[in-house]
Amino acid sequence: VTQADPVTQTEEMAETGLSVTVTHSNEKYDLHVTPQQGSSEPIVQDLAQVVEEATGVPVPFQKLIFKGKSLKEMETPLSALGMQDGCRVMLIGEKSNPEEEVELKKLKDLEASVAKVANHLEELNKELAGIQQGFLAKDLQAEALSKLDRRVKATMEQFMKILEEIDTMVLPENFKDSRLKRKSLVQKVQAFLAECDMAEQNICQETERLQSTNLALSE
Repeated sequence: VTQADPVTQTEEMAETGLSVTVTHSNEKYDLHVTPQQGSSEPIVQDLAQVVEEATGVPVPFQKLIFKGKSLKEMETPLSALGMQDGCRVMLIGEKSNPEEEVELKKLKDLEASVAKVANHLEELNKELAGIQQGFLAKDLQAEALSKLDRRVKATMEQFMKILEEIDTMVLPENFKDSRLKRKSLVQKVQAFLAECDMAEQNICQETERLQSTNLALSE
């Protein structure tokens, strides 16, 4: 008895693609998955793409389940998972909400602003570390510290403004992704504000140390 050669099976799948039945809530979708151009056979990513087109559930929000297992590895060939024509795949996931997409876009823009201000803070900390390690001539330190202090205060103000913007956003209960993103963004900003506080204390200590050294010298 000659068994079906797995290689031939893979070749067939490459030529014809694969027909699957996807169930989502109470809906059933008969879908056909074909490989990307240049690929020898369809992979999980191809299936997810077809599912998005049919159901409206975006790929990042999909949880595809086949034979009780969640399909997480997007590059895995469907044949490697034992999928054959007519197999059933279950989809869990919500359709994207256009109103929530708007809020997510706002949060992404705010996240970009946070990253920009955080870069300024990093520069500040580097300059401060340079002064603490004595890389700057003593007679230039006082002015440099005073400038750094002003910049830290301005940075804090920018972070506070972003926090205020986040606070004004009204997100309904069902905007779960936006609410999660907002929460993590608030925590990020609060952590950066704590860093600013720390920088301010260090500047203050350096300035005092400088003043006491100068006093000792003048006596």
